[in-house]
Amino acid sequence: MTNSAPFPSPAPLPAKRLLVSIHDVSPRSESAVDALAERITALIGGPRFAMLVIPDHWHTAPIAGNAAFHARLRQWADQGIEMFLHGWCHRDETPARGALAGFKGKHMTAGEGEFLNLSQAEATRRMRDGKALLEDILGAPVAGFIAPAWLYGPGALAALDDIGFAMAEDHLKVWTPGSRKVVARGPVVTWASRSPGRIRSSTAFAALARVALPVLPTLRLAVHPGDVTVPGLLASIDATLARFATTHRAGRYDGLIA
Repeated sequence: MTNSAPFPSPAPLPAKRLLVSIHDVSPRSESAVDALAERITALIGGPRFAMLVIPDHWHTAPIAGNAAFHARLRQWADQGIEMFLHGWCHRDETPARGALAGFKGKHMTAGEGEFLNLSQAEATRRMRDGKALLEDILGAPVAGFIAPAWLYGPGALAALDDIGFAMAEDHLKVWTPGSRKVVARGPVVTWASRSPGRIRSSTAFAALARVALPVLPTLRLAVHPGDVTVPGLLASIDATLARFATTHRAGRYDGLIA
């Protein structure tokens, strides 16, 4: 007798995911963060993005004791915006250990690779203090940890494994600390406003990314408060977000490990 039962339908393919983040969120950048948040929300249709919070930006903008900024952070989180810890002060105050670290600190950031040269003990202290502070303000766990300039030294990586953050991210991947399981791969598209050369190179990379990267299952796009000062960068951000939104759905980082 012939079995006429239909073949089971194949499982649906996972949706392509767009992860957008605003870096360097602190009291000193609040107005620029507001402008970027409004822009991103309009382009992707809702507050489905992340903010990276600095507890004491360059030791001049502490969030501890700033009740008004605490309320802003809770307001953003209540809208569904994910909150990541983004270092402690965002400033590299530790001598480079080795030629490679020195090269990264000089060429990949303007003195802001805070966690590139820290010992494990000091990285652990800053991560734990920042995590406790931000979670006390939010009344909820942080989404994860992302080092300033996406730069991690051996001490920072070991500290991440011990503390238990749900996620971490660098230029090329997102992973779960402890297991170090990679949950997304691909370069993050970002912009730099600190010099004409950096502006040109970052807009050129974004133009290339709009063509080459939509084949990836996960796209990452990051903006910084300084971007709002350069109209050319804002135009590039708009074009890149609009292009990525045609192939990928904006979502949350925690969907990578759900």
